[in-house]
Amino acid sequence: MSTEGCLRVGQSAPDFTATAVVDQEFKTIKLSDYRGKYVVLFFYPLDFTFVCPTEITAFSDRYEDFKKINTEILGVSVDSEFSHLAWIQTDRKSGGVGDLNYPLVSDIKKEISSAYNVLDPAAGIALRGLFIIDKDGVIQHATINNLAFGRNVDETLRTLQAIQYVQSHPDEVCPAGWQPGDKTMVPDPVKSKVYFSAV
Repeated sequence: MSTEGCLRVGQSAPDFTATAVVDQEFKTIKLSDYRGKYVVLFFYPLDFTFVCPTEITAFSDRYEDFKKINTEILGVSVDSEFSHLAWIQTDRKSGGVGDLNYPLVSDIKKEISSAYNVLDPAAGIALRGLFIIDKDGVIQHATINNLAFGRNVDETLRTLQAIQYVQSHPDEVCPAGWQPGDKTMVPDPVKSKVYFSAV
């Protein structure tokens, strides 16, 4: 099986220019405009579906937590910007998402989904891919869920905080389940014993 064209952590995130709905207006955005910030880029299958609104609104409800740590959220689907706008203008009780705190990006030509290797060609929609991109535009985390189950915003935030911690403390690593304030470890056979002896 060829790995050519596969996107991996440690690689530069493919840049894109696309139309997004921001504060109920159409805006052209570029991923590279967010250099200097962390970006949570997530893909979802379609507007006006079932699992998707729960994820979209969960990220919006926690937006301030991400903003506080220099992070922008971008949601992407293969819908048009007009569909995104209609979905935002539909309230949550009626199956819409209401006003959102971050841009919803239109990938109507499926170029972004293809570049991030999350397009399901048979269905013509994106799988639930999620990428955490650092302030230098490098992918630090990637997960892809199948269509029928959603992602966890708390785990995305925790992973992002661990990435930011190790990037600002290059001599330390974060163990499983690490939360801000927890002990870290030094990746060294002797020094790591300090961590293990304390747990």
